[in-house]
Amino acid sequence: MRAMIMDALAEPLEVREVAPPSAPAGGVVVEVHATGLCKSDWHAWVGHDDVALPHVPGHELAGIIVEVGEGVQRWSVGDRVTVPFVMGCGACEWCLGGNAQVCPDQQQPGFTQWGSFAERVVLRAADTNVVRIPDGVSFEAAAALGCRFATAYRALTGRARVQAGEWITVVGAGGVGLSAVMIGVALGARVIVVDRTPAALDAARRLGAEHTLVAGESDIAAAAHEITGGGSHVSVDAVGSAQTARDAVLSLRRRGRHVQIGLLPTDDGMTAMPMARVIAWELDLLGSHGMAAVDYPEMLSLIDSGALRPQELIERVIGLAEAATLLPRMDAASPAGMTMIDPRRP
Repeated sequence: MRAMIMDALAEPLEVREVAPPSAPAGGVVVEVHATGLCKSDWHAWVGHDDVALPHVPGHELAGIIVEVGEGVQRWSVGDRVTVPFVMGCGACEWCLGGNAQVCPDQQQPGFTQWGSFAERVVLRAADTNVVRIPDGVSFEAAAALGCRFATAYRALTGRARVQAGEWITVVGAGGVGLSAVMIGVALGARVIVVDRTPAALDAARRLGAEHTLVAGESDIAAAAHEITGGGSHVSVDAVGSAQTARDAVLSLRRRGRHVQIGLLPTDDGMTAMPMARVIAWELDLLGSHGMAAVDYPEMLSLIDSGALRPQELIERVIGLAEAATLLPRMDAASPAGMTMIDPRRP
C-alpha cells in the first residue's frame, strides 16, 4: 500500500509503497477513504510526541472495513466506519465506565501506532472503539469527527456544559475552533472568535460568530469583557500556546469555565496559567481529550439530521503527496477550516 512515511523527526516526509497491515485479534483493517490533516500531526512530526521511527502519521479517519480479526463480534467487511483518535483497551475501569478517551492503555493511530496517512490502517479493540457511519454522513464529514469536531463537541457539551444564551470566547479558528463555533451556535450560545487571519475570522462569522477579534491587535481579554458585559461564561483555547491559553482564561467572567483543547508543548511539560485570577474568581480549568465511541451516537444523530454540519468546515481534499509537503508547514499556516486527505488519489 502507499503511505506517508516519517523516517526522521522534523525531516521531509516521503510517500512510498510499504507492506499492508493484517487485522490483529480483536481488531480490524480499514481502507482509508478520508483522513484529516491536523496540527497534532505536526506535533508528532516535530518531536513533541514520542513516536517510533519509521512512522506513519494520521489520526482522523473514515473508511470501509476490509479485514476482521479473530474475536470481533460487532463488525463485518464492508462496514462504513470511523474511530475516535484515542482507542481504549476495552477492559479497564475507564473503558468500562464509558471514558475510553482517558484509558491508561490507550492506542492512538498516528502516534502510538502507524496511522491513517496510508491506504489502510489497523484499528484495535474494534468492538469498543469503532463507530458506524450513518448512510447520510460522508467519509470526509466522519473523518472530521475523529479529533477536532468530536473534541470540540465534548468540550462544550460534556465538559463546559454550555447553556443557551451563554457567551463563549473561542481562541483560534482552525478546524477545532470553527467546530466549537458551529457547535456553540447550535447550542444557542453567543460566540466571540479570536484569530490572526482574516479568512479564518470570515469563516467564523459565516458559521454564526457574533464578534471576531484580531489576535495581537488589541487586549483580547478586555475586549471580551466589554462585549459581554463582564466576561464570557466559557472560554476555549483551540490553539495551544501560553499566550492563547492566557487570553482565553482572562476573557472569563467570575465563576467561568475554561476548556483547554490545544496542546501546550513546553520543555518541562508545564505551562504557566494566570492562577491568581483562577483562585480569586473561582474559575474552572477543564481539559478535553477527545470523545469515547460510546458518546458518538448523539453527535452523529445531530449530523445526520443536519443540525450540525462538519462537512462545511472542510476547506479542501488533497492526496498524500501534497499532504507530505503541507504537514511540515502547519505551524506557520492558518487554514480557514480543515484539510482532508484521500489516500486513494494518485
